[in-house]
Amino acid sequence: MQNEEGQITELYIPRKCSATNRLITSKDHASVQINIGHLDENGIYTGQFSTFALCGYVRAQGEADSGLDRLWQKKKSEVKQQ
Repeated sequence: MQNEEGQITELYIPRKCSATNRLITSKDHASVQINIGHLDENGIYTGQFSTFALCGYVRAQGEADSGLDRLWQKKKSEVKQQ
């Protein structure tokens, strides 16, 4: 919900898992959010990053590494095109 000034006034904004699009509830204490920094062609951090959220279900199944790798490969190709 937003007020008249356009500021978000909600106390809790639910997130979605980047790998499965499952809703990450407030009780999912195994979920993580990871920021991956962008590098230029010389390997220097540019100050930009991409954020990925993984739910506890994905982590419990042991699919977090492969899911994060798949998400980053897709995002990396999008970043290179810009």
